Amino acid sequence: MDVAQLELKLKEHGQEHLLHFWPSLCEEERNRLFNELNDINMAEVIEFFRHTIASANEEEEKSDLQPIPPELHGAITRTSPELLRHYEHLAMEQIGQGRVAALLLAGGQGTRLGVDYPKGMFNVGCPSGKTLYQLQAERLVRLQQLTEQKTGLKGAIPWYIMTSEHTKEPTQDFFRHHNFFGLKDENLVVFEQGMLPCFSLDGKIILETKSHVAKSPDGNGGLYRALRDRGILDDMERRQIQYIHVYCVDNILVKMADPHFIGFCLSKDADCAAKVVEKAFPTEAVGVVCKVHGHYKLNTAKSHCPTAQKRNADGRLTFSAGNICNHFFTTQFLRKVIRIIGIIPLAVYLSSDQEGMLHHHIAKKKISHVDSTGKICKPDKPNGIKMEKFVFDVFQFAKNFVVWEVLREDEFSPLKNSDQSGEKDTPTTARLALYSLHQRQVLAAGGIFVDDEGIRLPLIPSVPTVADSEAISKNETNNNEIQKTCSRREEPLVCEISPLVSYAGEGLEELVKGKKFRPPLLLSSPSEFNGIEN
Repeated sequence: MDVAQLELKLKEHGQEHLLHFWPSLCEEERNRLFNELNDINMAEVIEFFRHTIASANEEEEKSDLQPIPPELHGAITRTSPELLRHYEHLAMEQIGQGRVAALLLAGGQGTRLGVDYPKGMFNVGCPSGKTLYQLQAERLVRLQQLTEQKTGLKGAIPWYIMTSEHTKEPTQDFFRHHNFFGLKDENLVVFEQGMLPCFSLDGKIILETKSHVAKSPDGNGGLYRALRDRGILDDMERRQIQYIHVYCVDNILVKMADPHFIGFCLSKDADCAAKVVEKAFPTEAVGVVCKVHGHYKLNTAKSHCPTAQKRNADGRLTFSAGNICNHFFTTQFLRKVIRIIGIIPLAVYLSSDQEGMLHHHIAKKKISHVDSTGKICKPDKPNGIKMEKFVFDVFQFAKNFVVWEVLREDEFSPLKNSDQSGEKDTPTTARLALYSLHQRQVLAAGGIFVDDEGIRLPLIPSVPTVADSEAISKNETNNNEIQKTCSRREEPLVCEISPLVSYAGEGLEELVKGKKFRPPLLLSSPSEFNGIEN
């Protein structure tokens, strides 16, 4: 080990503190730290940090902000059933020929959920006990079956899962332990995204322990470098895959390789696309897909700015295409992207006036570290910076970009926080969103939900009316009956349909039409119900 040379390199970049504990380290610890520091391209990451900080302090020009043109902004609510069937047929033809893959962004652990394992292994508490990984795997299995039934073509949908160094091994072990949930193991490809050092607020690389640098995944936009460096795009091309559905792990309602979305993109000859939901209100904290200076981008400007408040003549928000991290790419487009990022010299990357660059973004986080005495500290407020790229940063390279808008209640319920956090997007909200979707699918297929007394349950749970509350408080003679009525309306209706039974509500009519069900209803197979009344 040439420690003297390493010391000179660190000093050159103002990072000599990384060897502060060297005299007290054992040989194994020294080897690990030496190799770790040598593997870091100091000049590159230091310049990334400086440029990212400088860019964050600049006011981005938003004067040329434009919404997505109507002809490129499709919506499931504005599409006829006949055209939806056409989109489905287009997509299933490609699925059947093995030309469609799903790609899951799963680098995050469930820290905010209060667990120390990958978020995809989290169970939100549904009756089946299924995890996010299992729900998604079974949706792929069912979609493959549907495609064969409708087209006669038996094509597989390869599933690529991008993990981090913290989630790769647990994810692989989890799928092996569960026999890949019915998928063929050769069609599950798990790969690891890159890592970058974490920095203190004053630009020093953080030591997590005396002999280990604090690192974090390089954001979901690290996908493109990983596609190249891990040989994933080569693997896709070897399998003759042409279309990829990319999505985030934490959406419990995600429609894997959604035929409507993919079919719409195929009909528009799109090379890149975003699935979106309509922004609920101007101040909702969600990025909006739009056009900036002629390039498609995600606008994350503050929600109180005039642009966010702007409305059309019909009263709807002008900039309404809310991002849900759900995208379509062609392999040809991805090949173009990785060629671009592969040929950009560092000096060009660092030129802030260049269009078409993938810049890093700042994320201020609480980062565990060692203090000057070697004691491990776990901060209670953000003390450092993680640099990351975003998957949507490549929209700007698209030649044929389109947007497909879906209903939030049907397709988007993210899982981000624990129930104890007091925040939104919790296991409870995710679970109830799934129940609600499945309840509506059963009702649409002709099923009926009743309570223990056989009385039909209302479609939407509600709170007691003012009159009900006053009657209860006065202890009137019909108090018990009112309380029963209120209870029926207040309690969430538990209804879970296995993805192996229905991908998106299809096939339920022959199972539930005209039948009454007492919740909880768990439909785990076409022949296995619980909760049936008659």
